[in-house]
Amino acid sequence: MDLDPRRLLVLSAIAQSGGLAPAARVLGHTRSAVSQQLANLEREVGLPLVDRSGARLELTAAGRLLAATGDRIGKELALAAQQLGSVNQRVIQGPVAIGATSWVLARIAVRALRLLTRLHPQVEPRFVEAGLSDGLRQLRLGELDVLVITDDRDTAMPLPPSVRAQVLSEDDYRVVVPATWDVPTAAAELSGRPWISAPAHSARGRAFARLASAHGVVPSVEHLADHMMAVQALLAGQVGAAVLPAYLAAQLEQVTVTKLPVTGSQITRTLCRTAPGGTAAAARVVADALKQAARDHAEATTVAGRARGDIVVRPLYDPTEVPPPAVPRHAQGSPRNR
Repeated sequence: MDLDPRRLLVLSAIAQSGGLAPAARVLGHTRSAVSQQLANLEREVGLPLVDRSGARLELTAAGRLLAATGDRIGKELALAAQQLGSVNQRVIQGPVAIGATSWVLARIAVRALRLLTRLHPQVEPRFVEAGLSDGLRQLRLGELDVLVITDDRDTAMPLPPSVRAQVLSEDDYRVVVPATWDVPTAAAELSGRPWISAPAHSARGRAFARLASAHGVVPSVEHLADHMMAVQALLAGQVGAAVLPAYLAAQLEQVTVTKLPVTGSQITRTLCRTAPGGTAAAARVVADALKQAARDHAEATTVAGRARGDIVVRPLYDPTEVPPPAVPRHAQGSPRNR
């Protein structure tokens, strides 16, 4: 049986993206061309590779086997291209779609664009404002090549297929209460009080749910605010308590940062597509630029006196990675940067 490896790559793209149309976008082909390649491959193997009976296209057992083979071929080709490019000093170029929240866009997007203009002028970055749920969906569909998200380390979101993550920064959580409130000595004392929480799927929402479950905290009213500007405005208005990353909490006025323990930590992750395609190398250099821009922003904030405590720079590990043993804790109230 002679199998065309190019058709295995097409099948791998279908498996990774979830359908013919998304695979066509990733590969830069038309939907009909992808469908034709799939039909030719099925004729070659003499077996159905996808199940078309349901509402969504799904791979059969044979399809999953060959898709995995195509994935391995794609990784080897990508590695070979990377090594060849290193030898030939190949210019990295091409469009890269980057999803990020408004908070990230406001702080590191301009720095990252300037770095890319200087170091990789033929890369064409394009930022798109995207939240956690819609950003992950667009990444899976191939509409984004890079995505920056705020996540909770203890309940980190699983990665889509052919996506690698690195942590830009990490910070402990703090319970913050309005300055006019009595300082609580236990989290349970804040039950029956108003809280400024966040949507359940968000990092802060998951951290608050963990705190509430552990200490029996039931808010009298739960205000939901996802964007940090809204959280800051509500805290300034003294309307409720909140769980925040320590670095941000230390910058706020008219609040008391308590010493109540909150398990877990908030991480900022860069998710980068590694699937075969012309944008893979460009996406990697964009991820590197975002990492440097995040570090530069944190250092600039400290130098300007807008933050308390120093930035601690040390290796950070994504929840999908295994860190070395005995990683030291960071200084109180200072975010850690990779």
